[in-house]
Amino acid sequence: MAEPPPTPYLRVDLARLRRNVRRTAERAGSARVALRPHVKTHKCLQIARLQLASGAVGITVATIAEAELFARHGCTDVFIAHPLWVDERAAGRLRDLAAVATVAIAADSVEGAANAGHLLGGSGVEVLVEVDSGQHRTGCEPADAGAVAVAAQRSGLPVRGVFTFPGHSYSPDARLSSARDESSALREARDAVTACGIEVRVVSGGSTPSLAASDTEVLTELRPGVYVFGDAQQWELGAMPREDIALTCRATVVSHAGGRLVLDCGSKVLGADRAAYSTGFGRLLDHPDARITLLSEHLAVVDLAAAPPPPLGSQLDVVPNHVCNAVNLVDEIWVQEAESLRPWRVSARGLNA
Repeated sequence: MAEPPPTPYLRVDLARLRRNVRRTAERAGSARVALRPHVKTHKCLQIARLQLASGAVGITVATIAEAELFARHGCTDVFIAHPLWVDERAAGRLRDLAAVATVAIAADSVEGAANAGHLLGGSGVEVLVEVDSGQHRTGCEPADAGAVAVAAQRSGLPVRGVFTFPGHSYSPDARLSSARDESSALREARDAVTACGIEVRVVSGGSTPSLAASDTEVLTELRPGVYVFGDAQQWELGAMPREDIALTCRATVVSHAGGRLVLDCGSKVLGADRAAYSTGFGRLLDHPDARITLLSEHLAVVDLAAAPPPPLGSQLDVVPNHVCNAVNLVDEIWVQEAESLRPWRVSARGLNA
């Protein structure tokens, strides 16, 4: 067993992690849909391999650099799920990547698809057309998916299918409605592409909050990410119970100044995210009523809701609001199995381009 690092550090309950991976793989298998998890959540080779060994057909990434890293280490079916404006440098990297892996990229405009096809035609890279299902971030209108697909195909880029991200599922009252929006948008997009004479082999969607409600009569592929760990957002949304949260920040009580409980974990390890619906800057795993009410770079002030404060020097497990950001702030996560504690490197940390 490795010597525990000084606090604060991110700790993973391996039994919970494995259970989360297995359950989601079984859910996808029972629904007869493919699972292509988004690895930007964990950025960790060991976890990607665990997901693939549990039945995932490939992985989803956010950037070319993430795709390169995971492909070099055996994850050879990758989908880059953000629209790219492909220039000569990016095209060279994608061509090199396609020589060792199955690669798909996103396009959400006629111009973007045509440009990508011009530079990548014949490389083996495929495209999925992104449509907006309600988050209003990226994605074309579902009715326009056919035009984007035609532009890709005419410029030499094979079309795999259509996809969306129902990001508006990150709202307490939208988990079910976002799944309905997703289904409707993808159905319309699929039909628009098919009407142009292009086969749609993949209809891809899914997010952790909306996962249980995903319409697998329409979707053929699911791409959740946070489900492996959970976080305070999923806890508050009701998407994951406290008992399934697999990653926490181990922190030490360093002060009782003014009667407050102060921990040695701040925004530089927890991240600073706080969604509109969040009731604090994080939660305590074993104190469900407690909330982090003040967060600075290296300290967190906790409201224990009238519970007696743990003594100075004691250690607590803090659940970050947004686990993807917390993981990207550290070089290693510390994986605990029974009495064994060992580090796993966050190999894709900082690969943002």
